[in-house]
Amino acid sequence: MLDFDFIEMLSAFIVLFAVIDILGSIPIVLDIRDKGGRIDAWKAAPVSFIILIVFLFLGEALLGLFGVDLSSFAIAGSLILMIMAIEMILGVQIFKHDSPTGASIVPIAFPLIAGAGSFTTLLALRAEFALSTIIVALFLNIVVVFFVLHYTDKIKHIAGAGGVYVLKKFFGIILMAMSIRLFMSNFASLLVEMIDHFKGL
Repeated sequence: MLDFDFIEMLSAFIVLFAVIDILGSIPIVLDIRDKGGRIDAWKAAPVSFIILIVFLFLGEALLGLFGVDLSSFAIAGSLILMIMAIEMILGVQIFKHDSPTGASIVPIAFPLIAGAGSFTTLLALRAEFALSTIIVALFLNIVVVFFVLHYTDKIKHIAGAGGVYVLKKFFGIILMAMSIRLFMSNFASLLVEMIDHFKGL
């Protein structure tokens, strides 16, 4: 615990917060409820956490089956994060959410919270931060997810449509900056590996 880096945890927390984008998903949650889908925060949040933790530990092994290293996956992930940031900032839809009618597990826990974006982000973060740091950041995000799902109506009433809009744009810019950082750091690592490989020939 003495080696725990609060700044790194905060960075990981912000990236995951921007990708999960539970505040930006409030309109989706409200729409699901309007269509008769009952959302139980006590069920959705824990299931999301379990899915993401399992992928955090097994994702790298799964990549190994396909011969993909972590740096390459992190670069691919950074490009996806960039696209997600563009969605948030410009208000366009590039990824299509084609999940069925709402429920606590599907589509809230998966794929809204634990989806392609968060999977990619977790493995990308593993190339940057300690595992314990990511787990703490993920747990804190799931706590936020729980409270947002549990108090969606109150949050919407307090923040208003304008407040949610501003938050979405703000975290979109942060996510874009983080995606650029992930790309540059991992691209540099791959470049060094390529240079060393050619030197050894």
